[in-house]
Amino acid sequence: MKAKISDVAKIAGVSPTTVSRVLNNRGYISKETRENVYKAMKEINYFPNDIARSLFNKRTNLIGMIVPQTSNPFFGELAFHIESICASLNYKVLLCNSLNRIDKEKKYVEMLIRNQVDGVIAVTYNRGIFDSESQSLPVVAVDHYLSKDIPTVSSDNYSGGKQATELLISKGCKHIVHINGPLKLETPANLRRKAYENVMKKDGKQPITYEISNTFDRNIQRETISKVFEEHPEVDGIFASDDLLAALVVAEAQKRGKNIPRDLKIVGYDGTEASQTLLPGLTTVQQPIESIAQTAIDILLKEIEGEFSNIPREICLPVKLLEGQTT
Repeated sequence: MKAKISDVAKIAGVSPTTVSRVLNNRGYISKETRENVYKAMKEINYFPNDIARSLFNKRTNLIGMIVPQTSNPFFGELAFHIESICASLNYKVLLCNSLNRIDKEKKYVEMLIRNQVDGVIAVTYNRGIFDSESQSLPVVAVDHYLSKDIPTVSSDNYSGGKQATELLISKGCKHIVHINGPLKLETPANLRRKAYENVMKKDGKQPITYEISNTFDRNIQRETISKVFEEHPEVDGIFASDDLLAALVVAEAQKRGKNIPRDLKIVGYDGTEASQTLLPGLTTVQQPIESIAQTAIDILLKEIEGEFSNIPREICLPVKLLEGQTT
């Protein structure tokens, strides 16, 4: 039979109210009483009811996180850091893998509200998933603009795009192509393309950009990269907007008999531990993923505590250029 709070109270020699106060850390409790209660809990394998405690404390200590694809190294590493940091703060994370489908994301938001999460960290490309029912829910976006009222945390995408393009130019590249996701997505990542175009024009070079219509479709990515080589055989530098794209560029270039970096120089973006392990020679712009996770959580906790006046609408964190063998 499942142990109850009254059973703990009986063994500890205190009232059920005292046991409740110990579990919820409310009011003064002597060290001896506290130790007796925990000893009794251990003796009969009693585990507190988290739902009941959340009703008492008006906190569930649950954080929701919505990502488009956990298999993507950037989102996977971000989720790892967020879960790790939240655990150190006594928060649990409900991770929602949406596959970038807006219908799934809306259902996830409903589920998170039903589970009374204290707040949500959203890494989604789809706007409109937080409607009138969820307006009071604290939300922080990572690398995406969801609304003017939702704070956004990202890396300094413009600086990253500028550093990547300037490096390729400094290495003697004259025909540089940039491959990025669809511009219709309202995301700070579009600043990578803007920086590339500005640097190219400033250097007297013609910007050449290719958009991946579906960011998560590998076949579309391969087709687009193949088109780059078909339409621009003179290409000698490619700046890919993430490391997975850069890896596909490397594979396609090698298939076409191009020597890297002699014939073609390549720069990626993200610098995750996974990409550095699988492609240790890739030159890339490294995002401060752990700092992004920490900043997003710091802002979310401020929102949860109602400190809205002190929350900036957008925070950009510095990036780092890691030069490898592909340049």
